[in-house]
Amino acid sequence: MPMRFSPQEILETIRMVQMENLDIRTITLGLSLRDCAHPELKQAAARAYDKICRRAQRLVAVAEEIEREYGIPIINKRISVTPIALVAESSDGEDYALMAQQMDRAAAEVGVNFIGGFSALVQKGETRGDRALIASIPEALSTTERVCASVNVGSTKAGINMDAVAALGRIIVDTARRTASRDGLGCAKLVVFCNAVDDNPFMAGAFHGVGEPECVVNVGVSGPGVVAQAVKEAGDADFGQLASVIKRTAFKVTRMGELVGRAASDKLGVPFGIVDLSLAPTPAQGDSVARILEAMGLEKVGAHGSTAALALLNDAVKKGGAMASSYVGGLSGAFIPVSEDAGMIEAAASGALSFDKLEAMTCVCSVGLDMIAVPGDTPPETISAIIADEAAIGMVNRKTTAVRIIPAPGKKVGDFVEFGGLLGRAPVMALNPLSSAEFIRRGGRIPAPLQALNN
Repeated sequence: MPMRFSPQEILETIRMVQMENLDIRTITLGLSLRDCAHPELKQAAARAYDKICRRAQRLVAVAEEIEREYGIPIINKRISVTPIALVAESSDGEDYALMAQQMDRAAAEVGVNFIGGFSALVQKGETRGDRALIASIPEALSTTERVCASVNVGSTKAGINMDAVAALGRIIVDTARRTASRDGLGCAKLVVFCNAVDDNPFMAGAFHGVGEPECVVNVGVSGPGVVAQAVKEAGDADFGQLASVIKRTAFKVTRMGELVGRAASDKLGVPFGIVDLSLAPTPAQGDSVARILEAMGLEKVGAHGSTAALALLNDAVKKGGAMASSYVGGLSGAFIPVSEDAGMIEAAASGALSFDKLEAMTCVCSVGLDMIAVPGDTPPETISAIIADEAAIGMVNRKTTAVRIIPAPGKKVGDFVEFGGLLGRAPVMALNPLSSAEFIRRGGRIPAPLQALNN
């Protein structure tokens, strides 16, 4: 049955859209490319291009039609595909950049802003295809505009693949070098995960998992401005009351996401997948997760109490959103990307928010160390060690964590990188100067924690 809304709910939604930056952050079409495998890489890439263009040709038009019908902005239209390491592995050749280039061409053809899935899952070890894909990442991301890559290096069940972690430190440095003229922009399109999920609609980490249908619509909602306004209006409410206010607000936002997702599913003729509840900020004023935490009483995000405030926010968003949709998935919580959040940018630039405090906050939020610029001369082993730390947080706490870090070529602490658009701008943050090289050189696999033995 179609959802029914009262006049009061409709007016409230209009106010949230017009005054508080409420939007659908993304409609993402998940698409299996498993049937595109071919012994010749060129043929596999051509098959992938043809299938993406055929299955996604109406995605943008349908999203725009829904925007007009419901008056709700849909900011991004995106595609996620089967991890390319799985698709390309049966092909000849060791350079998968051609696959990325054909993905990019298809994304441009259908009009989406990003396509995710240049990915490999190596939490327990690597196959030939995985190694080839990881080695191809710098070339793939430096020669395309819309392609996003991800690698899952750990999980609660498998532990952490430290050989892959070591390799990715070098890959990230190389990707930054190849895109140095754009402040290392290629690294903004690469996410290193622990406990990656199969149905994430958000970039840069989206891929279409092997347990997913042939084709599916996933929706990512957003609304930091709506939540911030609700917290401000709650005045001196105690934390229990504040959690209830956030839950009610998240319910309203998610209900809108469910409506849009099901409408897109009907119009495209593909199954509806999930609503991702994540509060995803942008650099625009009034669209910041940091401002929600400050509305709770923190002078600036990064102050003592920031982790507790973020934990409350993340939990309340999940609880409220889960009541509004039958199918909640993806990451679902609150993102804290530095470059994409005006409040985070301000706090990091002023010194209120340190790298170590950010790492602590990732223990209780969605994903992890996201869109953080660091000095361009940061050793690859240091980047690998940062990935290992964040993967350990995810592994032990049975949650998804990730690292999207940009060693900005030629930049030092205090300089800014400029990406523009949703990727925003960020101050280059200081890292611990001590070496982790000997630690990273050990290689092997960090064993899974005791929590893995829960069957």
